Amino acid sequence: MAFTPEFLDEIRARLPVSEVVGRRVKLTKKGREFAGLSPFNKEKTPSFFVNDQKGFYHCFSSGKHGDVFRFVMETEGVTFPEAVERLAGQAGLEVPKSAPQEQERFARRASLADVMDMAAKFFEAALAGQAGARARSYLDGRGLRAETRASFRLGYAPGDRHALKNHLLAQNISMDDLIETGLVVHGEDIPEPFDRFRDRIMFPIHDVRGRVIAFGGRAMQADAQAKYLNSPDTTLFHKGTVLFNHHRARPASHQAGTAIAVEGYMDVIALAQAGIAHAVAPLGTALTEGQLELLWRMGPEPILCFDGDKAGQRAAFRAVDVALPHLKPGRSLRFAFLPEGQDPDDLIKSAGRDAMEAVLAQARPLVDVLWERELEAAPADTPERRAMLEKRVNDLVRSIGDESVRRHYQAAMAEKFQIFAPPPAQLVPFRRGEKRTADKRPNLRSTVPMQASPLLRQFGQSGRIKVREAALLLCLIRHPRLFDRHAETICEVEFSSPDLVRLRAVAIDAAAHGESETRELMEAAISRAGLSAELARAEAALTPGLWWAAPKADDIDAETGFLHSLALHQKAHALNKELRAAQDALGQDLSEENFSRLADIQQQLKTVDGTEAMIEGFGAASGRPARSF
Repeated sequence: MAFTPEFLDEIRARLPVSEVVGRRVKLTKKGREFAGLSPFNKEKTPSFFVNDQKGFYHCFSSGKHGDVFRFVMETEGVTFPEAVERLAGQAGLEVPKSAPQEQERFARRASLADVMDMAAKFFEAALAGQAGARARSYLDGRGLRAETRASFRLGYAPGDRHALKNHLLAQNISMDDLIETGLVVHGEDIPEPFDRFRDRIMFPIHDVRGRVIAFGGRAMQADAQAKYLNSPDTTLFHKGTVLFNHHRARPASHQAGTAIAVEGYMDVIALAQAGIAHAVAPLGTALTEGQLELLWRMGPEPILCFDGDKAGQRAAFRAVDVALPHLKPGRSLRFAFLPEGQDPDDLIKSAGRDAMEAVLAQARPLVDVLWERELEAAPADTPERRAMLEKRVNDLVRSIGDESVRRHYQAAMAEKFQIFAPPPAQLVPFRRGEKRTADKRPNLRSTVPMQASPLLRQFGQSGRIKVREAALLLCLIRHPRLFDRHAETICEVEFSSPDLVRLRAVAIDAAAHGESETRELMEAAISRAGLSAELARAEAALTPGLWWAAPKADDIDAETGFLHSLALHQKAHALNKELRAAQDALGQDLSEENFSRLADIQQQLKTVDGTEAMIEGFGAASGRPARSF
């Protein structure tokens, strides 16, 4: 069978030589290469070398040399088509049933890539022309040099609704091609297709081979509906499996020994202009499993660099949940946090490249970020709360798929518990009725009376699922058409159950891969992730009053119920924080004022819990009796 060069290149792009060879040969990093004992001859001194950047291996003892296909043929005694078939399976690619079909498919992709390149050239010309004056002024204000703009092929989409469309139609590009590439917006309710990108600075998005496959556009108008707009998923582009600047950063990452993931296009470009070339960015969504795989192919411990604000912290915490099940020996993440209020561009402008390098040098391992997240999630100042902390950590560590890594995480967490909880003898005594002064109050991070439990090594069932939390997540899973509108919102909900945290991570990843079109696709993604039991537990937690989260509810009622329940959840969450503070205050000072405050908050919580269905007209769209006030 003949295979197209594009298909073979795709396999090479997805499977570094070191990954394929490393399954048979123990490799050690030696500068930019890997070294090991020859798989072809017996030897005591390594003479076998692998270079991922150049895509080959070379054995000095036998003189053998080749790529991933040649290595499989040499070591497994198979033919070239058999080697291609095995490696395609490892790369997650389907082997074409016939060469003509595959050639036709790749020819179609190449044709569409040509259309995207023509669009990129149009945007580049528009930026350089009179229409792009304001966009050039903005980029000048951001400190981007002309050579940087040219390197990244930045452009400008004019405000005219038909500028790009008319230009490409005049170049004999068909309307079908414009629709398939996502360059125009169309639909039954749209009389005439129009340009998707208008009055925006344009950032071309490339595949691993350097071909333009999509665009990101930054609005020039402050009141634009979306500050950043990406191409939709197309034949060429699936945003959950692509990283901005991947094709440039991949060779640079082999030289640096790692990759850096930042939050946006401008962050990547600012780093590149400062000489840090191994940076990439996800495409406006939370980091997906597919994007993590790309990062791990660039280096064993990529650095995820986030802004130092609350949003950056939330994004980092979401990445922890996505990464945990996929950790392997030598494959993890590190986290770098910028000074609050600054992004990479701000930091480089104010303090130079050295300041950015210092932030990256202080990147912290995933295990530390995980521990601190759970430690700060809720107070741990009573035995029951410390037990809950331990249980949350247990459940999260249990999600790690690799047994060896899981065992080491258990040991690391046990050690952290010991530091967190020294022997009770070190505690400052507290007698009922005695006020603690500031200098006598014990530090809960260092004096909590709890020893690391042996149960940390034995994982039990997941934590109890709260009804309202289950309803919020199930509503979007059962009504996936609502997912795109509320994906960011559900990301910010603080779930108390690890089951829901894991389900959310899979649902977000499925949506990023275009699997949120139907409930069946979403359920299939959850099943593939091995979370069917968790989904069943979440459904079992629902009560009859939460019918709006079930599949039979109309989308209108589902969204109404979701938004109302979300508001109640947020209010309850805020009240619970106040409750913990009131309990602490009462423990410090048993005064009438503190007692009254505690009672008042408890009463407010009861009120919140009793207002699930108080919505006028709620249920009518689903054929249920509607409330009227």
